[in-house]
Amino acid sequence: MSKKKKEEKTILEETEEIINQITDEEISEANELSEIEITEEKEEPTIEEKYESLLQELSEQRDKNLRIMAEFDNFRKRTIADKSSWIKNATERLVMDLCDVMDNFERALNTADEKHEFKILFDGVKMIYEQLNRILVKEGVEKIKADGEIFDPTVHEAIAHIPSELEEGKIAAIIQNGYTMNKKVIRATRVAVSNGIKPVKKDK
Repeated sequence: MSKKKKEEKTILEETEEIINQITDEEISEANELSEIEITEEKEEPTIEEKYESLLQELSEQRDKNLRIMAEFDNFRKRTIADKSSWIKNATERLVMDLCDVMDNFERALNTADEKHEFKILFDGVKMIYEQLNRILVKEGVEKIKADGEIFDPTVHEAIAHIPSELEEGKIAAIIQNGYTMNKKVIRATRVAVSNGIKPVKKDK
């Protein structure tokens, strides 16, 4: 073998030995450095390109906001329509019940007028009162208890303080009935409250 070939073989063997000594980690690091160099070589977007990109994002966000506002407006309109329909149906049902009360009032008045009897009128009015009370109870309406009760500002409204046999702070007279509907006060009971002073009895 010639001297030249021996030298070439030696160089080749040394090269292979160096390649074998390179680890996978070193190869990975080299690849990463190569990727970084490629990234750095990429041109930064120009101001005009950034401006156009921001305009595009702004337009997309504006369209999104408009869609949300339109959906909310449609929801609000549907809610108002549903509520209006519910109130209308509830009112119609209550009016139908009250029409029955009116019919009974008319029958009682006509019968009493024909026979000229007060008892017939009294019994008819009493029956209608009870019927109307049942309707109110069905709708969740209840009369607030007041007569002889201790004054409660959450359900009672004091109109006057008067002498009474009752102790001070108790309700001596009801001026106007109060009512709750589904446990909520819709009209407070207007009352006169005892001042604790017993009324003076006049001699005959």
